[in-house]
Amino acid sequence: MTGHLDRLLGKSPRILMIAAAGALMLALPGAFAQDVTAPPAESGSVNEIQQFCTNIADAARDQRYLLQRKELENLQTSVDERIATLEKRRAEYEDWLKRRNDFLKQAELGLVDIYKTMKPDAAAGKLEMVRPEIAAAIVMRLPPRQSSLILSEMSDEKAAVLTNIISSASDPNTSKEPS
Repeated sequence: MTGHLDRLLGKSPRILMIAAAGALMLALPGAFAQDVTAPPAESGSVNEIQQFCTNIADAARDQRYLLQRKELENLQTSVDERIATLEKRRAEYEDWLKRRNDFLKQAELGLVDIYKTMKPDAAAGKLEMVRPEIAAAIVMRLPPRQSSLILSEMSDEKAAVLTNIISSASDPNTSKEPS
């Protein structure tokens, strides 16, 4: 190796410098390389995706809000239609109930008038055959003297049932609700 060095030293210093510079470059391979750090392809696409998502986030949110608003408006329309249908049915039911109550009042008044004209023993026999609630309602509407005559003509069991119904109807502690 010393033979090579002697031979190199004998040559011009310029060649020697070039050789030393080349050896130095070979010893430091990355020293003079260009430092171009290109982001990996994956990282670049992630950045692009993130930037794209950031750019369209407001538009997507607005679109979501519009869809939700449209759905809520459709639901509101549906609810309004159902309410209108229920209101219509309620009005029909109230009308039917009013007509029914009016009819029952007329029928009850007519029925009471029928029992007013009957003899107490005949009225008692007929009232024993109907439902106790109806019989009690009729007896309550008759004058007290006639009611007492009819109750005295009835069997003891039926008269007791009617008396219990009449007394509970006049009790202020009894609930007015039929339930």
